[in-house]
Amino acid sequence: MKLIRYGAAGKEKIGVIIDGVRYDTSAFGGDYNEQFFEDNGLDRLEEFVKANEGKLIAISDDERLGSPIARPSKIVCIGLNYADHAHETNAPLPPEPVIFMKSTTSLVGPNDDIMIPKNSVKTDWEVELAFVIGKKASYVEEADAMDHVAGYVLHNDVSEREFQLERNGTWDKGKGCDTFAPMGPFLATADEIADVDNLKLWLTVNGQSMQNGTTANFIFKIPYLVHYVSQFMTLLPGDVISTGTPAGVGLGFKPPVYLKAGDVVELGIDGLGTSKQTLVAYAKN
Repeated sequence: MKLIRYGAAGKEKIGVIIDGVRYDTSAFGGDYNEQFFEDNGLDRLEEFVKANEGKLIAISDDERLGSPIARPSKIVCIGLNYADHAHETNAPLPPEPVIFMKSTTSLVGPNDDIMIPKNSVKTDWEVELAFVIGKKASYVEEADAMDHVAGYVLHNDVSEREFQLERNGTWDKGKGCDTFAPMGPFLATADEIADVDNLKLWLTVNGQSMQNGTTANFIFKIPYLVHYVSQFMTLLPGDVISTGTPAGVGLGFKPPVYLKAGDVVELGIDGLGTSKQTLVAYAKN
C-alpha cells in the first residue's frame, strides 16, 4: 500500500493511493501515528480498503499533501552513510554509524516551502531514503531487524551547515530547524519495494542536477541500522530513521553552494515518488 495524509497543515486527513489515484480513508479512523502502527494498523487498513473497494472517495490532485506519517516520537538520522559523501566533505569513513536527531517540529509535507532559518547563510540539501518503524524495537538482532520496518519514504534532510559544523555542540543544531524535514509524497509499505538496496535517488536545484546516487552504496544497510540504533534507544512504532545522503550536497562543492530564497529543490527515489520545495526567507510566525 501507499499511505498519504492530505489537507491543511495540522488538520490532515488520511488516505491511500491505488493505481495512481488518491482516495480518502478517513472512515477508517485515527491517524497514521504510533498507535496506528502499534495496533497492527497496516493490516487493518488493508482489510478496510478491500472491504470498501469501489466505495472510497477520490481526492483531488490539487489537495496539499502532508507528511505521510503523523509527528513521530523521534526522527533519527544516520550521517556519512555513503562513501562518496564522506569523501566530498573531507570526513573519514565512520567505523560505526553516526547518529544525530532532527526535531519532530521540522517535519513538513513533501511540497511545502523550506524556510531559511534566521541568520542562516549555509542552508543545504540532502536527498535521503527514510524508513518507518512498524513495531517497538529495543536491542534488536540484525537477523530480526526487517520485522520492525513498516515502510519507506522520501526525505529531504535539509541542513544548515554553519549551525551544524561551526557552532559548538552537536550536529542537531543544523538539522532540526522548522521545515527542515520534508517527507513524502507517500509511505510505501515494505512489500512495495522489491530491493531497497538498489534504489536510485536524485536531487536538482533550479533544474540543475546535484545528486545522483544509489542505495547500493550504503556503508551500513538498513537491518544493521535498526540493530545498531536500537542498542542506544528504544524505537517506537511510527519513528523515522533516515539513512544518509550520497555525494552532491552544497557543502561538497568548491566553493560551497548554498540555497537562497526563491530556489526550487526537486528530489525523488525509485518507487517512492518525487517532491518539490521552494526556499523562502525567514518570517516570524
